[in-house]
Amino acid sequence: MLHIGERKLVNVIDTFSSMAATLNEACGTDPDWLCRKVFDWTDNSDLAGVATWLVDRPVKVAVIALLALIIRRVVHRAIDGLIDRLMSERSSEQREAVEAAEAAAGTLRRDLLTEKLASLRERTERARQRAKTLGVLFKSIASAVIGVVTIMMLLGEFDINLGPLIAGAGIVGVAIGFGSQALVGDLLSGIFMLIEDQYGVGDVIDAGDATGTVESVGLRTTRIRDVRGTLWHIPNGEIRRVGNMSQVWARAILDIDVAYDTDLDLAMETIKTVADELWEEQLEEATIVEEPVISGVQNFGADAVTIRLSVRTEPSEQWSTGRVLRKRIKEAFDEAGIEIPFPQRTVWLKSEADQKDPVKRDGPGFQTGTRGGGTDDSE
Repeated sequence: MLHIGERKLVNVIDTFSSMAATLNEACGTDPDWLCRKVFDWTDNSDLAGVATWLVDRPVKVAVIALLALIIRRVVHRAIDGLIDRLMSERSSEQREAVEAAEAAAGTLRRDLLTEKLASLRERTERARQRAKTLGVLFKSIASAVIGVVTIMMLLGEFDINLGPLIAGAGIVGVAIGFGSQALVGDLLSGIFMLIEDQYGVGDVIDAGDATGTVESVGLRTTRIRDVRGTLWHIPNGEIRRVGNMSQVWARAILDIDVAYDTDLDLAMETIKTVADELWEEQLEEATIVEEPVISGVQNFGADAVTIRLSVRTEPSEQWSTGRVLRKRIKEAFDEAGIEIPFPQRTVWLKSEADQKDPVKRDGPGFQTGTRGGGTDDSE
């Protein structure tokens, strides 16, 4: 009896072992619930494997794809929210500028006010288009990353060994990374530059290596044309600091020299009158946006007293405004009899006879205050 019981136990163990081996062959070492159920119901490994391929794996593929679409949509909405916040901040700044322009309607001519508002709206539209471009770029990057992860998960569901693929991709990625560090740096700098709206086409900037007008802005390079007509192509990663002379407003600072014997109050009054007249005229190429300021005596030089004038202008008009002011101030000084000094030199003339007798300051060979003679030592 004992031997019969042992034999039955051995048969049961063999049966379970064969069933486990058959289950592993049909469903793998980690069988899913559907394959296990079908195998238990039918005791057919082929049918269990077919059920897995026709039902279970397509369901998993559909779930992975659905999750990928949901994640992609959530990420895109987050990017849209970020772009909207950036645009709202930029729009508030532009709105304040428009309100300031409308508040100045009493001092601006109608055509100049219209032009100013059009310029501000154009800048706002440019910022909006730039934000949209960034949104499209970020969405494309997010979609690419989500797509790659989804494809790898789907390949794993079909029992494809991803180890060699990931290792190969890692080696290629390291090689590309070492070879394209500068390119990646340029692209990242370009993205942040666009996000922060540091400068745009038409702005006059100082980028360190070059100063001039921006002709194009890309993710990798910025093109700047200087005053001599040279077109500079500067990688964005090499632009360490940017001075923008064309955003919102600019300032022209004039240091005007007058002779030491000049009535300084008269000189400052004359300069202020000329600047106020130009402010009231509101020339198209030299628009002063607020009352000019006489800072006072700026410096005592070797030949002159320096008076400083500061005027706030429209963006990129500080240079033309300064040229107009200098011309008008020179004309006003001529009318008022105010002298703009130039360097003077004392010249000593000696002859052979004079070498025996020291030259006296009141002698015939001494001249002072000679203007226009010799070489000008001024810079």
